[in-house]
Amino acid sequence: MTDPIRTRRDNAVLEVTIDRPKANAVDLATSRIMGRIFQDFRDDDSLRVAIVTGAGERFFSAGWDLKAAAGGDAVDGDYGVGGFGGMQELRDLNKPVIAAVNGICCGGGLEIALSADLILAAEHATFALPEIRSGTVADAASIRLPKRIPYHIAMDMLLTGRWLDAAEAHRWGLVNEVLPAGKLLDRAWDLAHLLASGPPLVHAAIKEIVRDAEGKDFPTVMNKITKRQYRTVDALYGSEDQIEGARAFAEKRPPIWKGK
Repeated sequence: MTDPIRTRRDNAVLEVTIDRPKANAVDLATSRIMGRIFQDFRDDDSLRVAIVTGAGERFFSAGWDLKAAAGGDAVDGDYGVGGFGGMQELRDLNKPVIAAVNGICCGGGLEIALSADLILAAEHATFALPEIRSGTVADAASIRLPKRIPYHIAMDMLLTGRWLDAAEAHRWGLVNEVLPAGKLLDRAWDLAHLLASGPPLVHAAIKEIVRDAEGKDFPTVMNKITKRQYRTVDALYGSEDQIEGARAFAEKRPPIWKGK
């Protein structure tokens, strides 16, 4: 048996690959591994950006492993820290995550992609929430998808299970870019290195603010920012990086971010 999750690191970037032939489906054990990986990524100050993708060119992930479920994995079982796929319930994941969707992305696989901050798709990638056809609910997608794309398109996907190709997914804003399959990971790594060169304390503040702002009104969130009631904002406003950013701008030179 090979490891169901492979990782590769290059300086501050971590690549996480779901490798469970044939469909890169995720069972309970795999989800727990992913949770530990993303928890370690969150807590490692030397890592700044993660890429999540699937092995091969046919599947990003088909989501929940129905064969494992038939063999005894409970749908409400122990998915590990971070919930299904390791990210969607992981607290304080304040670093950018890029999903590089290299093929079929459906059910829980789409929910994993929705947990990322940026989604890149290969031209042949497809997206769907087929849970409706098996008499169950796409729970995380029911929460997140209507906030990501137009409500009526999200409800179409949730209520009918219909498929979107990469071009339509891009048109509705579900994915950031569509690329030839052979260039998908190259672009993901280029983007990851760009983000890794940025200010990590600012990235953290952005993610905490955006996450907390869902469901809150503008004045409430602004009040929390100005009063430094977000942990990440407080850390940023009192940091060396805050001073370095202003100094580098004044001196017309690239800033040197230390993350402190």
